[in-house]
Amino acid sequence: MRAVIFPGNKQIEIRDVPVPSPKQGEVLVRLKASAICRSDMSLYYGNPVVGGDHAGSGSIIPGHEPCGVVEALGDGVRNLKVGDRVAVYLAIGCGTCPHCLAGYTMFCKGWKCVGFDVHGGDADFMAVPEENCMIIPDEMSFEVGAVITDAIGTLYHAQKRLGISGRDTVAVFGMGPMGGAGVLLARAAGAKVIAIDVIDHRLELAKELGADTVLNGKETDVVGTLLELTGGVGIDAFIDCSGSSICHNQALDALRPHGRGAFVGESRESTIKPSEQFIRKQITVMGSWYFPKQEFKEITEFVVKHNIPVEKLITHRFSIDEAETAFRMFDERKTEKAVFIW
Repeated sequence: MRAVIFPGNKQIEIRDVPVPSPKQGEVLVRLKASAICRSDMSLYYGNPVVGGDHAGSGSIIPGHEPCGVVEALGDGVRNLKVGDRVAVYLAIGCGTCPHCLAGYTMFCKGWKCVGFDVHGGDADFMAVPEENCMIIPDEMSFEVGAVITDAIGTLYHAQKRLGISGRDTVAVFGMGPMGGAGVLLARAAGAKVIAIDVIDHRLELAKELGADTVLNGKETDVVGTLLELTGGVGIDAFIDCSGSSICHNQALDALRPHGRGAFVGESRESTIKPSEQFIRKQITVMGSWYFPKQEFKEITEFVVKHNIPVEKLITHRFSIDEAETAFRMFDERKTEKAVFIW
C-alpha cells in the first residue's frame, strides 16, 4: 500500500509498505479521507508537538483525522463489522484509568496519538483499536467525517461547555479551519457571530460560513467595534482560535461582565491583566482541547440535524500521490482545510 512518511526537514516520501494486519481488538480500515491539520506540520519540520520518541523518528505515517470503511476484523472485535463507515478518534489510552473510562482519553498519562506515536491515516489502510472507531451516519460524506474528528468536534465541545445559544453574541478570533468550524457551529446554535482575522480571504470565507459581521484586525479597532456592535455592553462570549496574545487581550477587553470565553488556539505564553480583565468583570474563561469520545454521535447528529455545510471548510482536495504538493501548499498557507481523498 502507499503511505506518507516525513523523514524531517520538510521532506516527503510516499513509500510502498505492507498492508497492516489487525491485531487483537483492532480493525483494518480502508481509508476514504484523511484531513491535514496544522499540528501535522510539526512532523513535517521534524519537531513534533505531541507524542514520544516514535513521533520524532521519521518513520511514523501521519494523519490524525482519518475516515474510511472497516475492511477486516482482528480477533476479539465485537461491536464492528466489515463495511462499517467509521471515523478514527486520535487518542489511544490505557482503557482503565478514570480519564479513559470518562471518554477523555487524551488526558490518560500513557496515551498515544494516532499519526504521531502510531501510524495514522495518510495511507491506503490503517490498523486501529476497535474502541477508537466511531460510526458516521450514512448521509455524511467521508471527507466531512474526517473534518469532524478534529475541527468540528473540538469546537462543538468548546461551545457546548460555553453554553452558546441564540441569546449570545459570539466573537470568534482566528479564521483558520478551527475558527471556521466555530462560526458554523455558533451560527447553527442561533448565536450572532462576529469573525475576526487579519487575512481578507479568510474573512470572505467566514461570511460564506454564516458570520454576521467580519472584522480585519489590521484595519479596525477590534475592541471599540465589538463594544459598538453590542451597544457598549460587550460580547457575551468569545472563542479564540488564533493563539495570539493580541487577540487574547482584545477578546478579554471586549467581553461583558459575567461573560464566557474559551482559548482553543495553541499558544506557549500570553500576557493579560487579571484584575481588569478577569476579576472585576467576574468572567469565566476556559481552555478547551478536543472532545470526549462518547460525544461523537451527538456531534454528528447536530451536524446532520442542522444541515451544517462542513464541506465549505475544505478548500483543497488531493490524492495521496500528491502528498508533497499538499503539505507544501498547506505549509505556505495556500490552502485552508485540505483533505486527502481516495
